[in-house]
Amino acid sequence: MSVQTSPAAPAVASAPAEPTLLKLDGVSRWYGNVVAVNDISMELGPGVTGLLGPNGAGKTTLLHMMAGFLAPSRGTVTVGGAPSWRNPDVYRHLGLVSEREAVHTFLTAYEFVLASARLHKLARPEEAARRAIELVEMTDAQDRRIGTYSKGMRQRTRVAAALVHDPRVLLLDEPFNGMDPRQRMHMMDLLHSLGAAGRTILFSSHILEEVEQLSGTIQVIVAGRLAASGDFRTIRRLMTNRPHVFAIQSTDDRALAVALMGLPSVTGVELDRAGLVVRASDYGSFTRELPKIALSSGIRVRRLLPSDESLESVFSYLVEA
Repeated sequence: MSVQTSPAAPAVASAPAEPTLLKLDGVSRWYGNVVAVNDISMELGPGVTGLLGPNGAGKTTLLHMMAGFLAPSRGTVTVGGAPSWRNPDVYRHLGLVSEREAVHTFLTAYEFVLASARLHKLARPEEAARRAIELVEMTDAQDRRIGTYSKGMRQRTRVAAALVHDPRVLLLDEPFNGMDPRQRMHMMDLLHSLGAAGRTILFSSHILEEVEQLSGTIQVIVAGRLAASGDFRTIRRLMTNRPHVFAIQSTDDRALAVALMGLPSVTGVELDRAGLVVRASDYGSFTRELPKIALSSGIRVRRLLPSDESLESVFSYLVEA
């Protein structure tokens, strides 16, 4: 059986030693009587962070304030300690790929990325443009007009234009739109490399699987407010109002089910062909008590998996709450 792997992402230069932080302090934005973003504070350092939220939650408004396109109605947004609003110098350190497509279809990819390099007044714009195009695997098609491209190719061209000046902070709104599975895997590898090299990357996506594969760290926006921040597995374990669900297989599932029913932390046990499904009110207590119960009963636990710690579960719980 052959195994296919994603193409290796090109090497990425290391960022400066000092981290450039993206910081929001008590940020709100309203349009008349409509509150789009409500009192959000967050601080992001090097690495990749996913921005999640239902449609209309305020994700795009938040990204536009970070990029300096919108002024906060209240609070401050800074990039590397400098305000993003009305501060053109911030674009020396920041790259943006907006959700809305804005490309000149009569240009080739090389011409489009080269124009971005020249706007940034780079010393060698031609070299920078070719390097950015290579990063997103568009070299073979760089001399074709953008109007002939697929949606995924146009998206990769836009990413190249955002990367051409080697920004320390990268904001991406739905960056994988239109990409096929191979292109998506390569882009994930590239963003991983950039984050590992010290860049601060924030990307939004409505596909939870993409966020889970690319980043365990999330910022969740619900109805304009920051509902949760951090590693999504840690967030799940802090949700004490929801029982935790575990899938367990052992050498004697029936006997283990009887023993577990006596634990104060266990609220329910189901036995099926695949093993046990256990609901526990306290994650820490249950995971400490299970080995003791198994040992005292002479039962060997072969498999123990939290079955509701996926990002999808965490996101669903937060939105419902």
